[in-house]
Amino acid sequence: MSSSRIEDIVGGKVAWTEVDLLDVGDSSARPLRGALEELGVRVNYHPIGQPRHVIAVLGGDRRIAPYVIVACHGDNGRILLPALGGPIADEQPFTGRLGPKRVRKHLRLPDSAVICTGCETGKPALAQAFLDAGASSYFAPDDAPDGHTALLATLLLFYELTAGRHLRDAAYRVRAYDDNLATWRLWER
Repeated sequence: MSSSRIEDIVGGKVAWTEVDLLDVGDSSARPLRGALEELGVRVNYHPIGQPRHVIAVLGGDRRIAPYVIVACHGDNGRILLPALGGPIADEQPFTGRLGPKRVRKHLRLPDSAVICTGCETGKPALAQAFLDAGASSYFAPDDAPDGHTALLATLLLFYELTAGRHLRDAAYRVRAYDDNLATWRLWER
């Protein structure tokens, strides 16, 4: 294990890595942002109000951070998006849920590690879609974790990464924490 990346921050670096944090209606996104910044992570915070926002952030028209966190709610292997109506809904490329087909069609994640916090977003089809869209890895729960387990999982993962562990080792340590976190899965390309 390499030395803690906090030493880099103490030595004068502004951040040891960067995250694109998509807040898709998850109340844990803002506290997560503050905690990640405390760990020396530069956070690009993106509130998501419609599907076009997801595409604007992850569709390939801008540089994507090495880590992408989708702070969201999920159901049955799909990310739930805000409900829209009227002319705003009519102008979207899709509405409702972001599932495997839509991920493949609309997202481009060149070599980013994606962490998705929504319930049941760790299903194999959604994970494979993110990998097919270019993600180097995908970490998410395949069940419905209790309470603030998703917040804890993400914080523990970045705590371990900040300590200098590789993603696979960090994910293993998160999953070993307790039974709730054991439902998280890591897929890699």
